[in-house]
Amino acid sequence: MMNQSMNDDRRIWAYSRDNLMKAVKYLGFPEELGEAIVKNLGSPKAMDRMCAYLENVKPQSVELVVDEMLAIRTEIESWKAKKESREASMRYNEMLYYGLGNDDMEDE
Repeated sequence: MMNQSMNDDRRIWAYSRDNLMKAVKYLGFPEELGEAIVKNLGSPKAMDRMCAYLENVKPQSVELVVDEMLAIRTEIESWKAKKESREASMRYNEMLYYGLGNDDMEDE
């Protein structure tokens, strides 16, 4: 079952990559740009978002494409940092509420 899930994930990733590469080529940009975008974005969701931008906006310059790629990366990194901060805050609050778990040592 785990193997099937990995195959599905790979298929989804490849599908998103292929769509993004087609969109880049369709707009007349070099294939290397598409490869760099795929490498920098990495996830299917980010690649799908970039593909939607390319298909809807149809940017005319490499700079606009790269700016959007960087904006997507920045948003992802910001979301990850926010998630990590929330998790750390939750653990800290649990520590304040429950203590450090050293109560057993105090009884000795």
